Amino acid sequence: MPEANSGLMESAKRLVSTLICIVSTRLELIANELQEERLHLSRMLLFSLSALFCFGIGILLLTVFTVVLFWDDHRLAVLGGLSLLFFMLAALMALLVRNMAKAKSKLFSVSIAELAKDSEQLESRE
Repeated sequence: MPEANSGLMESAKRLVSTLICIVSTRLELIANELQEERLHLSRMLLFSLSALFCFGIGILLLTVFTVVLFWDDHRLAVLGGLSLLFFMLAALMALLVRNMAKAKSKLFSVSIAELAKDSEQLESRE
């Protein structure tokens, strides 16, 4: 009888060890996905802010140049036309950023797929 109990205990220990390894691996995978998502969002924010800053300075300088160029003849028409152009460009960029945000892959998709595989394997053993 002691041999049966020790075999059962060894089997239980291996089962617990395997479960701990599975949970540990899945938690590491989730942590990696969170880190990747954070890096993606940080990079997207940094590039967006840099682009906005450079674009704003460029627009300001171009507007001043154009108004000074047409100061005597059509300064109000130039200001109105440039304002309209800048509003249209801002709307276009807002649409591009929205599309970029939608195009990002689903968060935790790899973890969910791995958990689904684990579930299938456990069901097939039963």
